[in-house]
Amino acid sequence: MDNIIISPSKYIQGEGSIDNIGQYVSVFGRKPLAIADDFVMGLVRDRVETSVAASELNIDFNVFGGECCRVEIERLIDVCSEQGNDVIIGIGGGKTLDTAKAVAFYSKLPVVIVPTIASTDAPTSALAVIYTPDGEFSEYLMFPSNPNMVIMDTGIIAAAPVRTIVAGMGDALSTYFEARANGLSGKTTMAGGAPTRSAQALAKLCYDTLIADGEKAKAAVENRVSTKAVENIIEANTYLSGIGFESSGLAAAHAIHNGLTKLEECHHLLHGEKVAFGTLTQLVLENAPKSEIDEVLHFCRSVGLPTNLHDMGVKELNNDKLMEVAKASCSEGETIHNMPFPVTAKSVFAAILTAHTLGL
Repeated sequence: MDNIIISPSKYIQGEGSIDNIGQYVSVFGRKPLAIADDFVMGLVRDRVETSVAASELNIDFNVFGGECCRVEIERLIDVCSEQGNDVIIGIGGGKTLDTAKAVAFYSKLPVVIVPTIASTDAPTSALAVIYTPDGEFSEYLMFPSNPNMVIMDTGIIAAAPVRTIVAGMGDALSTYFEARANGLSGKTTMAGGAPTRSAQALAKLCYDTLIADGEKAKAAVENRVSTKAVENIIEANTYLSGIGFESSGLAAAHAIHNGLTKLEECHHLLHGEKVAFGTLTQLVLENAPKSEIDEVLHFCRSVGLPTNLHDMGVKELNNDKLMEVAKASCSEGETIHNMPFPVTAKSVFAAILTAHTLGL
């Protein structure tokens, strides 16, 4: 098996970088379609319009419907075709960005990704997570290449709700542990081959950065300011986690996240909040050293990530429902089968309950 690492063609991070978006986008086309939800439109539209006007681009805006589902993707493909757009810009959170990537893929156009939060590692990846219109996980949509460009304006991200960057830390928290498991099993990564040493090093750097700077970054964004710790965490949440998971592999943590979407009580949670608990469950599943589990628990508590089912809104434990979560986590094709040992719904069910108890 070949060793493969993949990444976006260009990654840009800095305070005020959105004010240069016209210059950056102009290398791809002259008539961009910008996709963003209502809130994000109000947040950045004026700045984007000013920048693209300075570069003499003719931009169209369209409001994202709120769910990265087939219906919304098809709607925006039609809009793009009717308007003759030649480059897609996704501005906002993970579901908006995944939708923009899907629209660009099916329309055979370049895509520029502009996160306004650092809540997931979706921005850099060559995949989209597709949900049903009701918000349940449906499928992964794999693309032949990563986004053409990712622009991270750290000033905007630092001013976003604190919960979003914390959720990003929860998503990034799984990167190293899933990469480690995938490396031991030797399974193919999402990049289509075996992990490179550089991808594995980025995954470990991601974890080390979270432990070193996570709590400090949270303190800064609580005051709506950006510090060096915030800059480091934004890079960890987005670039290090993105390259780390995609080129080193996913395993149990994300599969357990997908299983948790079956619990109605968890629908209010952000992706990374569920992944954080999925990470704890994976560590129990693989019988990781107690010291390692304790370090992860301490980190989660220090930044406010859930460590048990009660934290996630599950008031009463229902074993039948939790077994359904475990079964969904072990569905055919799920990344949990990248673990370096056979995994069953029964073992996942046991790990969920054990992780819950350890996290109380």
